[in-house]
Amino acid sequence: MLAIYKKELRAYFNSIVGWLFLAFFLVFVGIYVYLYNFLKGLTFIGYALSSISLVFALLVPMVTMRIMAEEKRQKTDQLLLTAPISIWKIVLGKYLALVTLAGIAMVLISVYPLIFSMFGMVNFGMSYAAILGFFLVSCAYMAIGLFISSLTDSQAFAAVMTFIVVLLTCLADGIANLIPKTAKAAWVTYTVVLALLAVWLWRAMKNTTVALIVFSVCEVILTVLYLTNGAMFEGTVSKVFGAFSILAVFDKTLTGVLELRLPVYYISIAFVFCYLTYQNIRKRRYS
Repeated sequence: MLAIYKKELRAYFNSIVGWLFLAFFLVFVGIYVYLYNFLKGLTFIGYALSSISLVFALLVPMVTMRIMAEEKRQKTDQLLLTAPISIWKIVLGKYLALVTLAGIAMVLISVYPLIFSMFGMVNFGMSYAAILGFFLVSCAYMAIGLFISSLTDSQAFAAVMTFIVVLLTCLADGIANLIPKTAKAAWVTYTVVLALLAVWLWRAMKNTTVALIVFSVCEVILTVLYLTNGAMFEGTVSKVFGAFSILAVFDKTLTGVLELRLPVYYISIAFVFCYLTYQNIRKRRYS
C-alpha cells in the first residue's frame, strides 16, 4: 500500500496536475478571503470556504479523473490486479494520496486565521473547525471521484461524471426546493429513477429479462402504494434530494457548531465509495 501511495503522490507533483490543483484552490480561496475577510472586516474563514464549493466541484475531477481510468486505458492496471497485494491496499493507497493532496491544501490555508489575528479578534476554534469540516468534505468528494474513475478507462468521461455528481450534491438543496411536493410528482420521479436503475441493471448483467422483471415488480409496488396512500408520497422527493446535499452538514460549522455527526457523516460517505471501488476492482480481478 505504501508503494502505491508514494507512486500516486509522486505522480501528482511530478506532473502539473497537483500543482494546478493547489494553485487554483489557493487562488479562489484568496479571492473570497479578500472579499469577505479583508473588505468586509470578517475574521471567520468559513464564509470563504463555503463560497468556493462550486469551484471545488471543478477541482475534484482534475485530480481524480486519471487515478484509475488512466491505468485502465494504458493496461497497467493488470499489474495491480495480478500483484500479490490485497485490493483494499490498492484502493487505500490511491485514496490516501488524494486525501494527502487535499490535506496539503488545508494546511496551506490554515495560516489565514493567524494572519487575521493580526488585525482583530479571531475565534480560532470556529475557524479551524470550518477548515476541518471542509477537509472532510474534500475526503468525501475524493472518494466519489475515485469510484467514478474506476468505472471507466476514459479520463474525460470520469471528469465529466465526477463534476456532475459533485455539482448535484452542491445544488441538491436548491433542486429540492424547485421540485413540486405533490404525490403525483413524486410518483413520476420515482418511476424515472426505477427506469434508470433498470437500465443500469441491464448494462451490468446483460440480461434484459431480469432488468424488466425488476422494473415491473418495483413499478407495480410503487403504483399500488401511490393509489392506495398517495399522501405518503407528498414532499418525499424534496427530502430525498435534500439528503444528498453533502454541503448542508458542512454549512452548520458556519454557526460555530462542530457536531459529532459531521465527521461520522463524511467518513461514512468516503467508506461507502471506497468500498464500491473495492468491489469494482475485485470484480475485474476475478472476472
